[in-house]
Parts: sequence; C-alpha cells; structure tokens
Amino acid sequence: MKKILITGGAGFIGSHVVRRFVTRYPEYAIYNLDALTYAGNLENIKDIEDNKNYVFVKGDITDKEFVDSLFYEHKFEGVIHLAAESHVDRSITDPLAFVKTNVIGTMNLLNAFKAVWQDNWEGKRFYHVSTDEVYGTLGAEGLFTETTPYSPNSPYSASKASSDHFVRAYGETYGMPYVLTNCSNNYGPYHFPEKLIPLFINNIIEKKPLPVYGDGKYTRDWLFVKDHAAAIDLAYHKGVNHETYNIGGFNEWQNIDLIKLLCSILDAKLGREQGENQKLITYVKDRPGHDLRYAIDASKINTELGWKPSVTFEEGLEQTVDWFLNNTDWLKSVTSGAYMKYYDEQYSERGTN
Repeated sequence: MKKILITGGAGFIGSHVVRRFVTRYPEYAIYNLDALTYAGNLENIKDIEDNKNYVFVKGDITDKEFVDSLFYEHKFEGVIHLAAESHVDRSITDPLAFVKTNVIGTMNLLNAFKAVWQDNWEGKRFYHVSTDEVYGTLGAEGLFTETTPYSPNSPYSASKASSDHFVRAYGETYGMPYVLTNCSNNYGPYHFPEKLIPLFINNIIEKKPLPVYGDGKYTRDWLFVKDHAAAIDLAYHKGVNHETYNIGGFNEWQNIDLIKLLCSILDAKLGREQGENQKLITYVKDRPGHDLRYAIDASKINTELGWKPSVTFEEGLEQTVDWFLNNTDWLKSVTSGAYMKYYDEQYSERGTN
C-alpha cells in the first residue's frame, strides 16, 4: 500500500482531508500525525479510526529526532502537510510558537522526506497547505493570484510565508516534487471555536456577547471546508509539480454582514425573535496589523484542474449551523477548561477574525 503522511489530521481542515483520503482510497495507507494540542481532537475522526488503512500517530513535527525516525521506519511516498499554528490572535501573543511549528516543523518534514528518498523522487510528492494571508491585504478592488508578491502582516502569516519559501527552495535546490496551495478562510463542521463562525455560533447559543473588531467591515473570502478537502485531493493527485494553486470560494463577505446573517439563521433555528441575536453584537478594540480584505482568484485551479466549490455560502453556512446544533456535546467538550481560560484572556477587550 502506498503510504501517505497527513500532518495535523486531528484538526479542523486536516480531519476532513484524512476522512476523505481514508474512505476514497482504500489502496492507500493513511498515517495521521498530530500533536493533539488544544485544536487537535480525535473525536473529529472517530468515525474512521477503525478503518484498516488508517493509522494515528501522536507526535510533534518540531521534534526532529521523532520526525526522522518516523520517516525512516515508514518511508512515506507522500506528505500532505497541514499541521500549523493558525490563529492570528495567538501569534500576536506568542509569535515564537508560530516560528517553531510553522517554520521549524516544516523544515523537519522537508529534511526527513529528502533524507529517506535521497533524490529518488519518482512517484513522490510533498504537498504544503498554506494560506491567503501570506499575500498581505487588499484594497477595495483586486484579487490575490499565484503571482501576487508576498507581504505578510502578522506573525502567523509571516511564519507561513517563510515555510512556503522553504518548500519552494527545496524544490529548486534538491528537485523535491511539491505542490503548494494557498486557501481562503474555511468554515464547516469540527471547526474549533476560536475562529469567527464557530465562536459566534457558540456565543449565540449561550447568549454571550459577539465581539466584533473595529467597525466590522473587514472582508474575507469564505470556503466550505469539504470543498477545500476536495481541492487538496485533486491538487495532490493531478497538480503539476512545483506549481502553486490558490483555492477560494469567490465569496466575499464583510464580517459584520456575515455576523448578521448568522444571527438571523440562528434566530430561526433557536426559535428566537428575529433581531434578538443581533443585540449580542459588541464592537471591541481592533487588533494590531489587521488586514482589511482578502480575496482569492481561484481561476487557475478551476481551469487547469476542474475544481470549483460545490455549495453556495448560504448552503454551507446552513449545514454548518445545523452540525453545531446537532453536536452540542462536541462543542461543550472543546470550550471547557483551558480553552475558556484562554478565551477570557484573549477576548476580554478584543474581538475575533
């Protein structure tokens, strides 16, 4: 069986990718490597944990000796690298943690992959999953393309930009076959509630304030997580080596408009009077270096690989809200203890992206 290592597979996006690969490709042996930090949760992939072609490995990509031994033992032909520190607010509080995981961790994987195969690259591939935030910010017009110059504005995006550069450098210097994708904001089931949509769903359920940064007019391009997993599947199998593909939903929303739509949906689903949830909106102090607008031009992956989103934002958001309402036990389990302590510290005077 072809062995593929997926890093961060117990996290939000990673769990959807793991599930897709395990169920669609029984001829692959899928190894899920995750450190199980605050955002990693084995309940996210409980439904496939007994599949014969699935193996979970608990470990940290920042541990070089561990990574080297894992690659030496299993000789993975493919790597799909999603493990990352990804929350901008956390990167402002502790930037070195982002350097350690996103830069050093990626370097450990690249070096181990290279050492195992010694430039024998036939049939091998390193897939690096990145973010649109490496491009910086946009004004009212324009879209990020694959050739947009990098201009990261937060410690998080700077760490991801650095890891992107190292992946490309290993391709140019050592001939390592890689594919790199930069994706817009994801949403959907199993999303850890520190990001805007799951955080606000949880706060609306609990009738807690909805902390909105600044004037709420920051604009993001949103993509349903299952569509991102499908794009990763396609780019891993059909993408051209040493190419970058931008993945986005052509679906821009100002934060405040998205929040009001979410309030309206949950008014109806929770049996509340229309407009009741909007009363929870609270404008809070803006965060440093807040990018005004992200928007992805996904025409390359559309025209060259035939990918496009399968659901509209309204459809995906409805599915997401329904999932959270039907999985309140999961939501409660991840919003208790240490996470709530972090929430109180982080958002007492600030909002969320």
